[in-house]
Amino acid sequence: MIYFDNSATTEPSEEVLTSFVEVNKRFFANPASLHLAGRQVDALLEKSREQILNIVKAPEGIVTYTSGGTEANNLAILGFARKFKHRGKHIITTKIEHPSIIEAAKQLELEGFEVDYLPVNREGVIAIEALAEKLRDDTILVSVMHVNNEIGSIQPIEACSQLIRERTRAIFHVDAVQSFGKLPITLTGDGPDAMTISAHKIHGLKGSGALITRAQITPEAINYGGGQEEGVRSGTVSTSHAATLARAMRMVAERTNVAAYERWRKQLIAHVEQVPEVKIVAKETSAPHILSIAFKGIKGEVAVNFFQKNNITISTSSACSSKSNDVSHVIEAIQLEEQFKDGVIRISFGEFNTDEQMTQFKKVFMDFIHLLKRGKSNDFK
Repeated sequence: MIYFDNSATTEPSEEVLTSFVEVNKRFFANPASLHLAGRQVDALLEKSREQILNIVKAPEGIVTYTSGGTEANNLAILGFARKFKHRGKHIITTKIEHPSIIEAAKQLELEGFEVDYLPVNREGVIAIEALAEKLRDDTILVSVMHVNNEIGSIQPIEACSQLIRERTRAIFHVDAVQSFGKLPITLTGDGPDAMTISAHKIHGLKGSGALITRAQITPEAINYGGGQEEGVRSGTVSTSHAATLARAMRMVAERTNVAAYERWRKQLIAHVEQVPEVKIVAKETSAPHILSIAFKGIKGEVAVNFFQKNNITISTSSACSSKSNDVSHVIEAIQLEEQFKDGVIRISFGEFNTDEQMTQFKKVFMDFIHLLKRGKSNDFK
């Protein structure tokens, strides 16, 4: 199988899988226990935490281990809003955030918070002027994803950070699930105050993620129990998930394949642009590892099924939330032309893809186009 759905999830690396097994065998004690075995596990947790903070260039920062990106995003949105509501109850995010941000924001609206959802242009990018217009004295939280999971559009994180710091005391949170390891992002300088990481997007394991914050910035807890993770996230920490998260982050930071991703994306754009019935989505603003294209007058599932029959795995615009056939909120937000809305697919690259696989993809793509022109697309539904 040729796998080009790395924005949905990635194949775990052998190093991560080996570490997971070894840690579970050797460091299985509860890190909260006072005996020697517990203290050894706790030391491994802290070492992993230190490694993560060094990778994001925030040695004085705080790592809160979570079960993944959704929990970390929920913790950021709900936790920061509730903690700082004495300063105000105004929040800003965007119309194209991951559902774990948007649904959390909707919950806060039910609690009396006011949320502004910034629009995006046809490339899927917010306008700094729009953010400036919405910032207020009572704005307590701004959350903007770095790279969109469906179309790959990159938001101007540094410019947002500068503006927010100049005008407000608001916490600036960034969902970096899709960008970490592909684009530079740290918690220093003009970086955000808090960022979300998910291991399974960087050849780590599902069930592992983190909310990473600058020093002395912590959200209010949204779950309750034994007070682990400095009281922010109760529950016995999975040491194996924490250690392999650090391992995956370190590996992708050291040997990321961004140059190949950029080359493949340019090759595909040149290939696709030969076909007038296909439109490239977010052509000018997308991250190197994501290419979203739309077929005119057909459903994206038709293309997905054809590629699957040819041993190539791709997805429609989003494979993260559900299998609904509805047009995604991201595609609606960028105002994609009506005849293209149902035909969006996403190709996303990972560390295990090769030039040979890209050559095969381009061949299958043209085979599909030829069949469409012959009116044979119904064969692949």
